[in-house]
Amino acid sequence: MPGLAFKPLELPGLLLIEGKVFPDDRGFFLEGYREAEMAEAGIPRFVQDNISRSVKTTVRGLHYQKLPAAQGKLMRCLRGKVYDVAVDLRKGSPTYGRWAAVELSDERNLTLWIPAGFAHGFYTLSDVADILYKTTTYFSLEHDRGIRWNDPAVAIRWPSAEVKLSPKDAALPCLADADNNFLWP
Repeated sequence: MPGLAFKPLELPGLLLIEGKVFPDDRGFFLEGYREAEMAEAGIPRFVQDNISRSVKTTVRGLHYQKLPAAQGKLMRCLRGKVYDVAVDLRKGSPTYGRWAAVELSDERNLTLWIPAGFAHGFYTLSDVADILYKTTTYFSLEHDRGIRWNDPAVAIRWPSAEVKLSPKDAALPCLADADNNFLWP
């Protein structure tokens, strides 16, 4: 069975992961996760799976958990299409405050690795999108934080200004005011 392909993105630590798809007249088979290959690529073990469903124009994020409960996330879109974004929060990093985005969809079958030290969010492009993400630590309300989706200092180029936000996400601070204890390296 062929292995996974790991492609580094422009922000150090972010990886786009592709598994080989085997299509046939019944559908397809995809091996999207192999613990040994993930470990070889520097990705730790996971302790929790989460699934979210979002409707078109929903923005979820930008979320993170501060230390000592920081989370790495392995993101996959099971249904629909999203514009998935990560922002580097590691103070002293040469890419601090910069962002990277990829389109994840049920057709492309890509996975995005976002290590601890990044804020994460996504914009729903399809009518409905189901996201599966694995996390390296459990959810901790005490350590749960975020930054504003439209912080002008970060300047993410979202697909549209039309958004649906939760009250929690609408009230998140800008990066300059965020409670963030990540350091580079």
